[in-house]
Amino acid sequence: MSVELLTLLFFGSLLVFLLLGTPLAFVLGGVSVVFLYFEMGEIGFYLLASKMWETMQNPTLMAIPLFVFMAILLEKSGVANDLYDMMHQWWGGLRGGLAIGTVLICVIFAAMSGISGAAVVTMGTIALPKMLERGYDKKLALGAINAGGGWGILIPPSILMVLYALLTEVSVGRLFAAGVGPGLTLFVLVSLYIGGRCWLQPDLGPALPPEERADWGQKFRSLRAVILPILIVTIVLGAIFGGFATATEAAAIGVFGALFATGVNRQLSWPVIHEASIATLKLTALIIWILFAAHAFSTAYTALGAQSLISDLMAYIPGGRWGALAFMLMVLFFFGMVLDPVGIMLITLPVFLPVVQQAGFDPIWFGILFIIMMEVGYMTPPFGFNLFYLKGVAPPDVTMGDIYASVIPYVIVTLIGVLLIILFPGIALYLPNLFYN
Repeated sequence: MSVELLTLLFFGSLLVFLLLGTPLAFVLGGVSVVFLYFEMGEIGFYLLASKMWETMQNPTLMAIPLFVFMAILLEKSGVANDLYDMMHQWWGGLRGGLAIGTVLICVIFAAMSGISGAAVVTMGTIALPKMLERGYDKKLALGAINAGGGWGILIPPSILMVLYALLTEVSVGRLFAAGVGPGLTLFVLVSLYIGGRCWLQPDLGPALPPEERADWGQKFRSLRAVILPILIVTIVLGAIFGGFATATEAAAIGVFGALFATGVNRQLSWPVIHEASIATLKLTALIIWILFAAHAFSTAYTALGAQSLISDLMAYIPGGRWGALAFMLMVLFFFGMVLDPVGIMLITLPVFLPVVQQAGFDPIWFGILFIIMMEVGYMTPPFGFNLFYLKGVAPPDVTMGDIYASVIPYVIVTLIGVLLIILFPGIALYLPNLFYN
């Protein structure tokens, strides 16, 4: 059977089962194992088991449950409420200040959590009602929370980055370092957009009345709220970038910091620890199945000879390697509208990575572009997860149409950020080259 027909049957089977509603990890793993058996026989099972065993021995894998546990504890610690109070006092007197401050909290929360959705749910619960109460434009406020909430997978530590590193065999530390510059760049771009629109149209984000603004004494006292979060982030990332600890060891330190922060805020209890532990177990088990599916897919994909087929097809795309890059990013953009980021990673990385290497692109740099496109996927309709997270915690008068419409300018701003990283790779690569060369 020709490689073209096998490839068509392979991806066609995946599509059929996905349309039937079968979970992606099981579809990808099951179909891959079947095709692997018919292509390689029993030896394919031994090859798959060997690859899985190799992955399970990777100490980086331990970082995933630790970072997840840290994120859940911090979400329950009450840190977000203290951060919002601080932001309200410092930024409330500016036009659009509450929205910019909310975005800044999303940056801090992203650096503490490593997952998308946590900041969306938290800020949707705390900040959104306050902004609407102060007369903020509904779409401006919703879009700011959606955009900032997606940065949890970009600003280190990031669970999705750990998965990308495991699947592509790149350094987790380098990938974490590469996420800092783009994360701050997107924060600046989104803040400039909010500030610029509110300056031109003050009614979109009115400043607090003078009598409600905090004095300098209140502002400086409120900074106590950022001490613990910044300390945790600094210790975790400083340990990794400074070479004092691996990502796994730093994650363990982060868990200790999260337990300490939860205790300081008097939220630490056995029910909280139990709930966080169960949630961590469920997500970690899911990730193990995802890794199995990824290995099965990549093994079957290689055995079918589809890798060379895709590479040959890429050669026909106009524009050389930059045309191939644009095509891959476009595929990621449209996939992000209908699939979850982990599923996109499973399906595309075995196809894209050889093309990236053949084109001479840095896999770390491409990884950052990949993660940002996944972030865009979180906030683009019809199936962006952050859209539904926000709807779940938004006031009743906020419709799904409002949420859909709110993300359009923020998606454009984010894509401008992607273009800047393509034009100026140093935004992503400066820190990795500084710490790891």
